[in-house]
Amino acid sequence: MACIVGGSGFIGTCLSQRLTKATKSFSIIDKAPSRAFPGHVQLADVRILDALRQSIPENAPLINLAAEHRDDVRPLSLYDEVNVGGARNLCTIAREKNVRTIVFTSTVAVYGFAPIGTDESGKIAPFNDYGRTKYEAEQVFKAWQAEAPEVRTLVIIRPTVVFGEQNRGNVYNLLRQIASGRFVMVGKGENRKSMAYVENIAAFIEYSLSFKPGVHIYNFIDKPDFTMNQLVGSVKRILGQPEQIGFRLPYEVGYAIGKGFDLVAAITGKRLAISSIRVKKFCANSVYNTAIDKTGFVPPVPLAQALEQTIRHEFIEKHDDEPLYFSE
Repeated sequence: MACIVGGSGFIGTCLSQRLTKATKSFSIIDKAPSRAFPGHVQLADVRILDALRQSIPENAPLINLAAEHRDDVRPLSLYDEVNVGGARNLCTIAREKNVRTIVFTSTVAVYGFAPIGTDESGKIAPFNDYGRTKYEAEQVFKAWQAEAPEVRTLVIIRPTVVFGEQNRGNVYNLLRQIASGRFVMVGKGENRKSMAYVENIAAFIEYSLSFKPGVHIYNFIDKPDFTMNQLVGSVKRILGQPEQIGFRLPYEVGYAIGKGFDLVAAITGKRLAISSIRVKKFCANSVYNTAIDKTGFVPPVPLAQALEQTIRHEFIEKHDDEPLYFSE
C-alpha cells in the first residue's frame, strides 16, 4: 500500500483518483483532511516525527508531495521546517520501517531562471527559498538511497508549473484574467512557457512506482511549449473571444507596478495577486527538456486537450460545491 504524504492537495487528490480507478490500495498522510477521500486520511504533519511514525506501515512506498511552496510564505523558516525537515523525518521513518521506494516531487525552481531547454543535468541555481529547500530535500533523500543503493529506489520528479481543473494557482489566475476580458499582456509575449497537466503528473508518479533500485531524476513537462502570445490566443479561441491581443504593458512598467504592490504588501501584511517576482516570472522564459521519454511513459492527455478541458471546466461548464486547491 502506497502512502501519499501531502495527499490531500491538488496532485495528491488526482493521484488518489487514478489509484482508485486502478483498484490499488493507498493511504493519505496530511495535516489537512481530504474532501475527496476522507476515509483514506491519517492526520499527521511532516514536521512531527512521532505522528508520522504511527501513520506509515512497514515496507510502504512513500510518495512525498508535502511542501511549503507559495512565494509569500511567512515566516521563511517554514520552507526549511517543512521541505527539508520533513524530508529528514520521512527518511528516518523509512529506515525504521524498511521502506525501499520513495517518490519525491521536487520542482524546476531548483534551476532558478534557467537557460531555455534546461534538462536534468542543468545548473542548480535557485532564486528563492522554495527552490533552495527543495534541492536540499533532494540531497536528504539521496543520502537515504545511498545507504543501500542495491535495494532502495528514489524517484525525484521536478515539475514545471502545474495546472488543471479545480486548481487555483498561477495558471488559473491567468486564465481567469483572459476570460474576464481584463487581461493585459506585460512585455512582448514572445517568451515561452513549459507547463504540466495534473493528470499527466499523477500518471507518471503511478508509473514510477515500478522503477528499479537507483536514483531516477526527471523534469516533468508537457510538450509543446507555448509562447505567451500563443497561449493567450489559444485560450481566447476556446472561450470564443477574438484571438488578437490588445494593449501591451512594457516590462519595465509592469515590474515597477509589481514593486509598488510589494511595498503595499509589506506595509499591510496582506497577500496580493500582483508582485514584482510574479511579473518577472510571467515575462521570463521557462522552457525545460526532460528524459522521461526514455522510460517509455506516454502522457495520457495531450497538452492542447488538457488546456481545453481545464478552460471548459472552469469557465464554460458549471461545477458547484467541488473542492478547490490553492497553489502557486
